[in-house]
Amino acid sequence: MDIEILNLVKVIMPTTLAFFVGIIITPIISGYLYKNKMWKKCAGKMAFGGGKTPIFNKLHKNKEVGTPKMGGIIIWGSVFITIFILWIFAFLSPNFTIEKLNFLSRNQTWLPLFTLFVGSLIGLIDDYFEIIGKTDYFAGGLSLKKRLFVVLIVSIVGAWWFFTKLEMTSILIPFLGVLNVGWLFIPFFIIVMLGIYSGGVIDGIDGLAGGVFMFIFITYGVIAFSQNQIDLAAFCFVIVGGLLAFLWFNIPPARFYMSETGTMGLTMTLTVIAFLTQQVFLLPLIAFPLIVTTLSNIIQVSSKKLRNGKKIFLVAPIHHHFEAIGWPAYKVTMRYWVISIICAIIGLIIALIG
Repeated sequence: MDIEILNLVKVIMPTTLAFFVGIIITPIISGYLYKNKMWKKCAGKMAFGGGKTPIFNKLHKNKEVGTPKMGGIIIWGSVFITIFILWIFAFLSPNFTIEKLNFLSRNQTWLPLFTLFVGSLIGLIDDYFEIIGKTDYFAGGLSLKKRLFVVLIVSIVGAWWFFTKLEMTSILIPFLGVLNVGWLFIPFFIIVMLGIYSGGVIDGIDGLAGGVFMFIFITYGVIAFSQNQIDLAAFCFVIVGGLLAFLWFNIPPARFYMSETGTMGLTMTLTVIAFLTQQVFLLPLIAFPLIVTTLSNIIQVSSKKLRNGKKIFLVAPIHHHFEAIGWPAYKVTMRYWVISIICAIIGLIIALIG
């Protein structure tokens, strides 16, 4: 088989497999979540900077109770099962074509797989304690400080891996070339991962986070493929397959919510992939909805502190502001998808010609 065709198969086939794996495991996982009432027992949340959120609580008073969290299990579960199936086939089969489908590799996929596993696991723990809320220490889930501490530790490990194992000390700036930053690469990596993780609060409207993440990972998958990082491209598209399976059940009315076990692993993994493709400077553009979500929270909190409690938005993050001014949830989701597609196309063009 021609190598270019084989590379395409290596990307497309695992993506399809991940989608069908997700479709197959969803009834089992969904049944378990509903049987054990794995949802918040009381609707509402605390504000990003502390305090109550009466507008949000009014908008979502009937949405968070009765619909399970932990839907992100579908995404990373599909990814891990797909990787395991392909690894087993490659291990047992002497056929070169079958072996080629295994995309696990030390320099391309080990680190993003590690961050996906750790982030998803910690997010799952957070979701679990938020649901049961039986102890004072874990009531309401892990605090933001605890989650940020975990992300900080993982970002330090990731920065160390890039700096020492992959010997990466430079950053590609589109149209300008490579900038060697030396040891400053380490704090830069840490800041980027913390920043992108904060965009995970985009979850909260049916289909919103799943669609946005799907377009982002498609874009980086295409970039990786264009740079002949075939293993990394396959990994990106396997995540897309898991996201498509999730979206099949998350389109309104949502069967479950992605929650922290989905967003934490995805945001941390996205940072690693952006650095592996050396297109981290395009991350604010390609992941524009995540960046805007983070900025809206920062602006809201800053305004309340500096302007004696006065707010810029009716409620933050900004997608809930649009709900508060009267946009139906599906309109918010669809317009975010449109913006994500436009940003993805522009980012892809810059990556290919820059």
